[in-house]
Amino acid sequence: MAHLGVYRTEWVRAVGGFREGFEGSQDHDLALRVSGRLAAEQIVHIPRVLYHWRAGKGSTALDSSEKDYTAQAGLAAVRDYLASRVPAAEVSVGDYPNTYRVRWPFPERLPLVSLLIPTRDGVDILRPCVDAILEHTRYPRFEVLILDNQSRCNDTLDYMRDISNRDQRVRILRWDEPFNYSAINNFGALYARGDIIGLVNNDIEPINPDWLSEMVRQACRPEIGCVGAKLYYPNDTIQHAGVILGLGGVAGHSHKYFPRRHPGYFYRLHLAHNLSAVTGACLLMRKALFKEVGGLNEEHLAIAFNDVDLCLKVREAGYRNLWTPYAELYHHGSVSRGEDDNPVKRARARAEQDYMRRTWRDVLDHDPAYNLTNPHEYVATRRIGSAP
Repeated sequence: MAHLGVYRTEWVRAVGGFREGFEGSQDHDLALRVSGRLAAEQIVHIPRVLYHWRAGKGSTALDSSEKDYTAQAGLAAVRDYLASRVPAAEVSVGDYPNTYRVRWPFPERLPLVSLLIPTRDGVDILRPCVDAILEHTRYPRFEVLILDNQSRCNDTLDYMRDISNRDQRVRILRWDEPFNYSAINNFGALYARGDIIGLVNNDIEPINPDWLSEMVRQACRPEIGCVGAKLYYPNDTIQHAGVILGLGGVAGHSHKYFPRRHPGYFYRLHLAHNLSAVTGACLLMRKALFKEVGGLNEEHLAIAFNDVDLCLKVREAGYRNLWTPYAELYHHGSVSRGEDDNPVKRARARAEQDYMRRTWRDVLDHDPAYNLTNPHEYVATRRIGSAP
């Protein structure tokens, strides 16, 4: 969808070509109608500059408000597209000109969501995480499974006992084994009662009360696999806006350290969009799909990259992974796990990176969701080197 687009003639004819009533966004309308008939592999984006948009007087290249009617035409195109496919979906204008937000419908029966939160001691970060989820989440059907990995701190143990007694949505499950992020979450998934599971770090705090509702709406779509959230550091800079493959050899966070209100690359920070992977610090997916792909890789990826690996397995199984800016949370940044600052941890980190390179080399070097000529020079990201 752009001023320069190439279609097979038979496809354009099949949908009736350009339509009256969509002037100003006729290319958007055509792209939606044609792409709706195609498989993903039939749509190609060439990562080269093939066209320059002349910025003349009165052009939206200089000021998108020059042609306000284009936004309304685009809104009509998206609404028409959804009406024939998901009639219950609602579309509205986005935060920026010519952008749109779709609110996908819930299933007739709201699914139960099981939020898995691994932890060891650290009540000072666990308490605000769990309390904020319980107090500031509007979605009505969820449970919190605190996966206790050998906590010894009396204050932490007292808090877990108290919160599980006070709130029936909270359960405590004991994992009495050496720390293995993948294994702990796989264990928690076995006891999850929900149709949807959420991987949630113990240093997460929701900002907007509809964060879980937005993620559930997306996760219930049959074509969607993993759903990621927009995460901020406490200083309101971006911690996570999706994962770009290939950065630092394996993968890195998009738009890291950008200001909270920054539009991002082509407004990406304010648009729900497909990505190859999202972070496991706050990730939702259907439990059946989690089981279908074998869960997290506890043998080779005990600490790092297990979320990226999970997302790539989901993508390989034929689903699309998605990041949404409408689920906003603070993430205090892996404070509970620490850094890879000794020989044993560094050796483990190298082994995990080597595993990812061996297993996913082709896709890591050519992210299908992001055109990146040289991933090692992308300045808006930073290498992921620790558990989410």
